[in-house]
Amino acid sequence: MSGYFVTGTDTNVGKTIVSAYLMRSLDADYWKPVQSGLDGESDAEVVRRLTALPPERFHPSTYELRAPLSPHESARREGVSISLGAFKLPKTSRPLIVEGAGGVLVPLNGDALMIDLIKQLGLPVILVARSSLGTINHTLLSLEALRARRIEVAGVILSGAPNEANRTAIEFFGKARILLELPMLSPLDANNLAAFASAHSLHQTAVA
Repeated sequence: MSGYFVTGTDTNVGKTIVSAYLMRSLDADYWKPVQSGLDGESDAEVVRRLTALPPERFHPSTYELRAPLSPHESARREGVSISLGAFKLPKTSRPLIVEGAGGVLVPLNGDALMIDLIKQLGLPVILVARSSLGTINHTLLSLEALRARRIEVAGVILSGAPNEANRTAIEFFGKARILLELPMLSPLDANNLAAFASAHSLHQTAVA
C-alpha cells in the first residue's frame, strides 16, 4: 500500500484542503478513518466537492460520529466504543490519502490516541501546519511526538500566507522538509484546486 497519513498540528489547520490537493496531485484515493461532526458537511464531502472526483475514489469511514468534538468524546456521547482493531486500510490500486482527526495526540478512546492509529496503519506522515504565528512550537512538538514513536515523516505542508521566517525555523529546528506552501485559494473550488495542483505537482517519488 502506498500513500500518506495526513495529520495536523491542530484542528482547522487545513488538513482537508491538503488532502484534496494530494488526491489531485497524486491521482489518489481518500479515506477518513474517523469522521466526527456529521451534523455539518463532512470532510469527505468537502474533499469530493473540491476534487470533483467520482464516489468510488472515496472509501467509507470506519466510524462516523455526529458531534463536532474529539473522537473519544463524540463516541462516548453516542455510546460508541472506538477500537483500534477495527481499522483496516482500504484496498486500492492507487495511492491512498488517509486524513486524521485533529492533531497527533487527539484521543480515540480511553487508551489510544490518533498517533497510535498512525503507527498501526504504517503510512508515512505528511504534517499540515499553519504558516502563521504560533506554528513553530506546534509543529516542533508534533514532529517530536511522531519521531518518538518512530513514525516516518515525509514532510510538512504549510497552509496559509507564505512566511519565510517560520518556514526556515521549522526546516532548521524540526529537521523537516517543507513539501509545499499552500496559499488560501480564492475562490476555494474544484477548478482553482485543480489548477493549483497542476502547477504545483507533488510526485510521490519526490516525497519519499
